[in-house]
Amino acid sequence: MAVKVVGFCGNTQRPSKTRALVETVSQSLLKRHGIAVEVLDLAAAGSGTGLPADVGAIVDAIEAADALVVGSPVYKGSYTGLFKHVFDLVRPTALIDRPVLITATGGGARHCLVVEHQLRPLFGFFEACTIPTAIYASEPDFAEGVPANPLVLQRIAAAVDQLAGLIARRGCAAAE
Repeated sequence: MAVKVVGFCGNTQRPSKTRALVETVSQSLLKRHGIAVEVLDLAAAGSGTGLPADVGAIVDAIEAADALVVGSPVYKGSYTGLFKHVFDLVRPTALIDRPVLITATGGGARHCLVVEHQLRPLFGFFEACTIPTAIYASEPDFAEGVPANPLVLQRIAAAVDQLAGLIARRGCAAAE
Protein backbone atom coordinates (compact mmCIF):
# COMPACT_ATOMS: atom_id res chain seq x y z
CA MET A 1 0.00 0.00 0.00
CA ALA A 2 1.43 3.39 -1.05
CA VAL A 3 2.01 6.04 1.56
CA LYS A 4 -0.08 9.17 1.03
CA VAL A 5 1.87 12.33 1.84
CA VAL A 6 0.24 15.72 1.34
CA GLY A 7 2.12 18.98 1.11
CA PHE A 8 0.06 22.01 2.07
CA CYS A 9 1.20 25.59 1.46
CA GLY A 10 -0.46 28.61 3.04
CA ASN A 11 0.38 30.82 0.05
CA THR A 12 -2.39 32.49 -1.92
CA GLN A 13 -0.51 33.34 -5.09
CA ARG A 14 2.06 31.98 -7.50
CA PRO A 15 4.93 32.12 -7.90
CA SER A 16 5.46 31.52 -4.20
CA LYS A 17 8.66 30.92 -2.24
CA THR A 18 6.62 28.91 0.27
CA ARG A 19 5.36 26.60 -2.45
CA ALA A 20 8.88 26.39 -3.91
CA LEU A 21 10.20 25.33 -0.49
CA VAL A 22 7.47 22.69 0.00
CA GLU A 23 8.03 21.43 -3.56
CA THR A 24 11.80 21.20 -2.96
CA VAL A 25 11.16 19.21 0.23
CA SER A 26 8.72 17.00 -1.70
CA GLN A 27 11.19 16.40 -4.53
CA SER A 28 13.87 15.49 -1.99
CA LEU A 29 11.50 13.03 -0.30
CA LEU A 30 10.82 11.37 -3.65
CA LYS A 31 14.49 11.33 -4.72
CA ARG A 32 15.93 10.14 -1.39
CA HIS A 33 13.16 7.75 -0.30
CA GLY A 34 10.80 7.11 -3.22
CA ILE A 35 7.88 8.80 -1.42
CA ALA A 36 5.68 11.02 -3.60
CA VAL A 37 3.94 14.11 -2.25
CA GLU A 38 0.76 15.76 -3.52
CA VAL A 39 1.26 19.52 -3.06
CA LEU A 40 -1.81 21.70 -2.46
CA ASP A 41 -2.11 25.43 -1.83
CA LEU A 42 -4.60 28.27 -1.56
CA ALA A 43 -3.62 29.95 -4.84
CA ALA A 44 -6.99 29.00 -6.33
CA ALA A 45 -8.52 31.71 -4.14
CA GLY A 46 -7.17 34.18 -6.67
CA SER A 47 -7.31 37.46 -4.79
CA GLY A 48 -5.73 36.10 -1.64
CA THR A 49 -8.68 37.33 0.40
CA GLY A 50 -10.57 34.10 0.89
CA LEU A 51 -10.52 30.33 0.80
CA PRO A 52 -10.90 28.53 -2.52
CA ALA A 53 -14.25 26.92 -3.24
CA ASP A 54 -12.68 23.46 -2.98
CA VAL A 55 -11.35 23.99 0.57
CA GLY A 56 -13.32 20.89 1.62
CA ALA A 57 -11.20 18.79 -0.74
CA ILE A 58 -8.04 20.29 0.76
CA VAL A 59 -9.20 19.51 4.30
CA ASP A 60 -10.19 15.97 3.26
CA ALA A 61 -6.75 15.41 1.72
CA ILE A 62 -5.01 16.69 4.86
CA GLU A 63 -7.12 14.45 7.11
CA ALA A 64 -6.59 11.38 4.89
CA ALA A 65 -2.83 11.79 4.54
CA ASP A 66 -0.38 9.41 6.21
CA ALA A 67 2.04 12.33 6.66
CA LEU A 68 2.15 16.06 5.97
CA VAL A 69 4.67 18.59 4.71
CA VAL A 70 3.32 22.02 5.64
CA GLY A 71 4.53 25.50 4.87
CA SER A 72 3.36 29.03 5.49
CA PRO A 73 4.71 32.42 4.62
CA VAL A 74 5.33 34.50 7.72
CA TYR A 75 2.77 37.25 8.17
CA LYS A 76 3.07 39.61 11.13
CA GLY A 77 5.25 37.13 13.01
CA SER A 78 3.03 34.07 12.51
CA TYR A 79 1.49 31.81 9.88
CA THR A 80 -1.09 33.37 7.58
CA GLY A 81 -4.72 33.64 8.61
CA LEU A 82 -5.92 31.53 5.69
CA PHE A 83 -3.38 28.80 6.56
CA LYS A 84 -4.80 28.76 10.10
CA HIS A 85 -8.36 28.85 8.81
CA VAL A 86 -7.78 25.65 6.82
CA PHE A 87 -6.55 23.94 9.99
CA ASP A 88 -9.53 25.35 11.90
CA LEU A 89 -11.61 23.14 9.58
CA VAL A 90 -9.57 19.99 10.32
CA ARG A 91 -11.16 17.74 12.96
CA PRO A 92 -9.21 17.97 16.26
CA THR A 93 -8.58 14.20 16.30
CA ALA A 94 -7.72 13.82 12.60
CA LEU A 95 -3.97 14.33 12.94
CA ILE A 96 -3.18 12.38 16.12
CA ASP A 97 0.27 10.74 15.74
CA ARG A 98 0.49 11.98 12.13
CA PRO A 99 4.08 12.78 11.04
CA VAL A 100 4.42 16.45 10.08
CA LEU A 101 7.40 18.24 8.53
CA ILE A 102 7.18 22.00 9.20
CA THR A 103 8.46 24.73 6.86
CA ALA A 104 8.08 28.49 6.64
CA THR A 105 9.36 31.36 4.55
CA GLY A 106 9.86 34.99 5.46
CA GLY A 107 11.54 38.18 4.45
CA GLY A 108 14.48 37.84 6.80
CA ALA A 109 16.17 35.94 9.59
CA ARG A 110 14.13 37.65 12.31
CA HIS A 111 11.13 35.46 11.45
CA CYS A 112 12.95 32.14 11.78
CA LEU A 113 11.37 31.22 15.13
CA VAL A 114 7.88 31.08 13.60
CA VAL A 115 8.45 27.35 13.04
CA GLU A 116 9.03 26.78 16.76
CA HIS A 117 6.74 29.36 18.37
CA GLN A 118 3.76 29.26 16.01
CA LEU A 119 3.68 26.19 13.76
CA ARG A 120 4.94 23.53 16.18
CA PRO A 121 2.36 24.48 18.86
CA LEU A 122 -0.42 24.43 16.24
CA PHE A 123 0.39 20.81 15.39
CA GLY A 124 0.91 20.06 19.08
CA PHE A 125 -2.76 20.93 19.56
CA PHE A 126 -3.60 18.24 17.01
CA GLU A 127 -1.29 15.79 18.83
CA ALA A 128 0.59 15.35 15.57
CA CYS A 129 4.15 14.08 15.56
CA THR A 130 6.27 16.94 14.25
CA ILE A 131 9.74 15.88 13.23
CA PRO A 132 12.66 17.51 15.09
CA THR A 133 14.11 19.45 12.15
CA ALA A 134 11.99 22.33 10.87
CA ILE A 135 12.97 24.39 7.84
CA TYR A 136 12.89 28.15 7.56
CA ALA A 137 14.10 30.02 4.49
CA SER A 138 14.21 33.75 3.82
CA GLU A 139 14.75 35.84 0.72
CA PRO A 140 18.57 35.41 0.55
CA ASP A 141 18.20 31.60 0.73
CA PHE A 142 16.58 31.47 -2.74
CA ALA A 143 18.09 31.72 -6.21
CA GLU A 144 15.87 31.89 -9.27
CA GLY A 145 12.83 31.13 -7.12
CA VAL A 146 14.08 27.93 -5.47
CA PRO A 147 15.97 27.21 -2.25
CA ALA A 148 19.70 27.36 -2.96
CA ASN A 149 21.45 28.07 0.35
CA PRO A 150 23.59 25.01 1.20
CA LEU A 151 22.58 25.19 4.87
CA VAL A 152 18.87 25.19 3.97
CA LEU A 153 19.45 22.29 1.58
CA GLN A 154 21.21 20.37 4.39
CA ARG A 155 18.24 20.99 6.68
CA ILE A 156 15.90 19.77 3.95
CA ALA A 157 17.91 16.54 3.61
CA ALA A 158 17.93 15.99 7.38
CA ALA A 159 14.21 16.73 7.73
CA VAL A 160 13.29 14.49 4.80
CA ASP A 161 15.31 11.61 6.27
CA GLN A 162 13.60 12.09 9.65
CA LEU A 163 10.15 12.15 8.04
CA ALA A 164 10.86 9.05 5.96
CA GLY A 165 12.16 7.23 9.04
CA LEU A 166 9.05 8.10 11.00
CA ILE A 167 6.80 7.04 8.13
CA ALA A 168 8.66 3.72 7.91
CA ARG A 169 8.38 3.12 11.69
CA ARG A 170 4.67 3.92 11.62
CA GLY A 171 4.22 1.48 8.74
CA CYS A 172 5.98 -1.29 10.70
CA ALA A 173 3.91 -0.56 13.80
CA ALA A 174 0.70 -0.66 11.77
CA ALA A 175 1.62 -4.06 10.33
CA GLU A 176 2.12 -5.62 13.75
